[in-house]
Amino acid sequence: MELSNSKNPTQDTTEDSNIKDSTIIIVGQTIEGQKFRPSDWAERMSGALSTFGKDHRIHYSSKLQPLSLNGVKCLALNASLKDEHPGLFNHLMGFAEKNKLNVIRDTDIIQRTNAA
Repeated sequence: MELSNSKNPTQDTTEDSNIKDSTIIIVGQTIEGQKFRPSDWAERMSGALSTFGKDHRIHYSSKLQPLSLNGVKCLALNASLKDEHPGLFNHLMGFAEKNKLNVIRDTDIIQRTNAA
């Protein structure tokens, strides 16, 4: 499964099966298969932990960043957010639930990869 983001264009989350360091992906597609709008939703959400560098560009946190999964905008959350920023984590998971967005956890990716 190929993921692309601004830091690593071909990051594969199947390598990390440690629950503490696992990744949760909120997919910009509803459970009904509809594309979620607005198209920059993942960048907006990632802004919660982003900073502006000396180069006057936005730098996303490794704990929360936008990415593309098979051409669909997604949001990658490091599961450690649950302990480090519980309010933000609950907000993001509630956002996904309220908007009926698909959520993929590392364990789901690993199970799909092993089944193939």
